[in-house]
Amino acid sequence: MTQPLPSLQPVAFVGHGSPMLALKSGPWHAALKDWAARQPGVRAVVVASAHWETPGGFQATASPRPGLLYDFSGFPPALYQVAYDAPGDPDLAARIVHLLQSEGLTAGPDMKRPLDHGAWVPLRALFPEAGLPVVQLSLPRPRTPELLARAGRALAPLREEGVLILASGGLVHNLRRLAWDGEPDPEPWATAFEAWMMTGIEGKDLERLLGAPDHAPGYDQAAPTSEHLDPLYFALGAADPDAPSTLFEGWQHGNLSLRALAWTR
Repeated sequence: MTQPLPSLQPVAFVGHGSPMLALKSGPWHAALKDWAARQPGVRAVVVASAHWETPGGFQATASPRPGLLYDFSGFPPALYQVAYDAPGDPDLAARIVHLLQSEGLTAGPDMKRPLDHGAWVPLRALFPEAGLPVVQLSLPRPRTPELLARAGRALAPLREEGVLILASGGLVHNLRRLAWDGEPDPEPWATAFEAWMMTGIEGKDLERLLGAPDHAPGYDQAAPTSEHLDPLYFALGAADPDAPSTLFEGWQHGNLSLRALAWTR
């Protein structure tokens, strides 16, 4: 009997917030877990995180047991004890490298890199049982939003192979403007920038989004460095032509966006 093909898997972009989310539970966690539980046929996850940049090209974790990287400092000791023992998938890593190289992109495997908190914090909320294989993809340096969208399009066939594509970063991310000791309402520059970006995302207007550095209000405050915004462009490339929906809308420490999006067909 012919085995049925897995359903087309979604693409998601998650604002992963502070690492402290790993020690908490709340509406962000509940929204992500509930959404993930309603996705049938997921066999593996590819995640591109803001926290792994590699010179010259893309890298994919290829270890069968990547482990975790605690890539932060100054947090409570309990955060460094968090576990998420998801397996890797060397065959999937090789498939990713092949797809990227087939599109003329520089890519290779990495046997040593663990999963960083940009990957494991949202993964623990989405799939807390840690049973799915995970391959993390780096962001190349230098890069452009166009390059990341091209990489997303190159990996879009994985969606037909049971692979959920996850991008992890944040629409608004400026550590210098955060209220670490409280949760005030976000400042106008933060909400204006997110609203401008959401108009482009919901309208599937990639040209508008590519022009964000020059045209979006508050860009220099919302994205003083681009690494947390950049995974969005990878997601947009992988998701095209699907329409987005918001899984969660909220803020942490005032101006840290926790917006989570999904594209399904």
